[in-house]
Amino acid sequence: MIATLLGAIAVSPWMRAALRYGAIAVAVLLFLLSLRRSGERAGRLAERLETTENANDVRRRMLDAAARRPRDRSDLADRLRDGEF
Repeated sequence: MIATLLGAIAVSPWMRAALRYGAIAVAVLLFLLSLRRSGERAGRLAERLETTENANDVRRRMLDAAARRPRDRSDLADRLRDGEF
């Protein structure tokens, strides 16, 4: 039953052209949706990379500040007297 219906549709040249163009349109639509989705994914990854870089920069600055801190009270007093703080 279905085979005869599809056979009748495929016999007409106009219907074959319509089916061909319809299939092309569906393929292009699916391609564009896939492209949009991959673009969104790339945007999220770029945002995550930027956030990670900012966090790493903050950690690096904290470690640099900790490395330059006075070792004890006398070192702190010396720095305050010299005006290096």
